Amino acid sequence: MTGSPVPPAVEVVEYTDPLCPWAWGSEPVFRALRAALAGRVRWRRVYAILFDHDDDPPPDPAAETAWYARYVEDISAHSHAPRARRLSRVAASSWPSSLVAKAAERQGGDVAERVLRRLRETVFVLGEPADTAALALSAVRGTPGLDLRRLTTDAASGAVREQVRADRAEARRPVPEVLVPGGGSPHPGAAKETGGGGRRYALPTLLVRSGAGCRAVPGWRPFEEYAAAVDALRPGLLRVPAPLSPADALERYRSLTDPERRLLTAGAWPPAHAVRVETGNGPLWLHPDEAAAHPAARR
Repeated sequence: MTGSPVPPAVEVVEYTDPLCPWAWGSEPVFRALRAALAGRVRWRRVYAILFDHDDDPPPDPAAETAWYARYVEDISAHSHAPRARRLSRVAASSWPSSLVAKAAERQGGDVAERVLRRLRETVFVLGEPADTAALALSAVRGTPGLDLRRLTTDAASGAVREQVRADRAEARRPVPEVLVPGGGSPHPGAAKETGGGGRRYALPTLLVRSGAGCRAVPGWRPFEEYAAAVDALRPGLLRVPAPLSPADALERYRSLTDPERRLLTAGAWPPAHAVRVETGNGPLWLHPDEAAAHPAARR
């Protein structure tokens, strides 16, 4: 008789937001890390709500958008991640995209990954942040394997809203290790001050937890720093896979930036069937099936 599967002894907690530019710039390394840990850890995302409902509206929305576009451009100079040619506005709220991303987790890991990716791309490829329920749901329409009707119902449910509320609260209880700035990165990741004297994790931050302890890796970091955190708690757990062929990578991920394809693939790029989407900082490459339903291809 076979017992229940033993849960992984290591948990990776990713504090993130679908609309965060540093989180977007970290995707190549996070994709590589998830591949190196696949099936051997529990990877849990916590949506920290970067743009909250109670944030004060900007007195001059146009000036705020111009400032934020320059801020994203500065970040992309470090991360080399795509940025939109034109940003229409600063996101009014992270709640709609976070609710949709959290609801997508109920449909399995692959669907959740693809939904979150589409939500990120609304800002950094399209320049139209998914900051309303209608925009978030429209952005993910046609995602392979997604039941959009179920997603719509789940994202509006009290249960999913409570999960995101719990995520928001968890992100505002940072471990002591992230309260002071670290060195060696343009985004060292010290916890951010919030109203009322509180703090929240900088985005992104990874916590690696096991019975042997906890390691925090905040901010924008190279793969080696995440690997060191894992090795400190469970030596030998990481198994870095061989690079994928360009065609296999496009089949697996459906959407690849230039930094991602350089890190994750080996061989002549692009595959003959890849669909190129221009951005303000290099191309985005889509699988043709993804391009058929992607908002960028509807323009």
